[in-house]
Amino acid sequence: MSDLTFNKIAGGVLAAGLVIFGLRELTTIAFHSEPPEKPGYAVAIQETTEAGPAAEVAPDWGTVLLDPANAVAGQAVSAKCASCHTFTPGGANGTGPNLYGTLGKAPAMHAGYAYSAAFTGFAAGKTWTFDEMDAFLKAPAKHVPGTKMTFIGLKKQEERVAMMAYLQSLGSTLAIPAPRPAEVAAAPAEGAAGEGEPTATGSTAVAQPAPGTTTTPPAGAAPAPAAR
Repeated sequence: MSDLTFNKIAGGVLAAGLVIFGLRELTTIAFHSEPPEKPGYAVAIQETTEAGPAAEVAPDWGTVLLDPANAVAGQAVSAKCASCHTFTPGGANGTGPNLYGTLGKAPAMHAGYAYSAAFTGFAAGKTWTFDEMDAFLKAPAKHVPGTKMTFIGLKKQEERVAMMAYLQSLGSTLAIPAPRPAEVAAAPAEGAAGEGEPTATGSTAVAQPAPGTTTTPPAGAAPAPAAR
């Protein structure tokens, strides 16, 4: 290899190295950025703890079951169940058992119907009370895991109330409980009692004398009559 050829190769390698080095430096200069000494905006995010869903309060069966409008509405709701159940006295079993006179009886006890093992196991020691039936109608597959019943349930509380009122009217042996007592009215706030009226603590407010006077009556004066 001649000296001229060697010089050309060495020069090409050197030139390539200079080009690569130069491009790297230019890229660093073009895209380099210094972080700000102080952020422009500091957004504080407050962590919140979401409360779970409130527990559902059971209806006041003693009130809603005595409302005839609920039983009428329940008959309409029962149309959702009519493809599997009958509601007449002595009605035939379908995909599901006849439901006349169900409330007040033990589950899985309707004559002539073949219940699943899951349902007969669930039924041990139970009675179709209002609360039990309400929970079952809300989500049958959840309340009785393994049941053959594929109905998704009545998710609206007003529909379940209406259905329960309707079932109660169909030869039910389950007594309707007494309505819940009304809430006790709150006592008046302290300091709100007038002259001579009971205060929040149960004592009697006493009128105070005007400034510069005395509670002792003048000599010979008759005592004031007692308030009645």
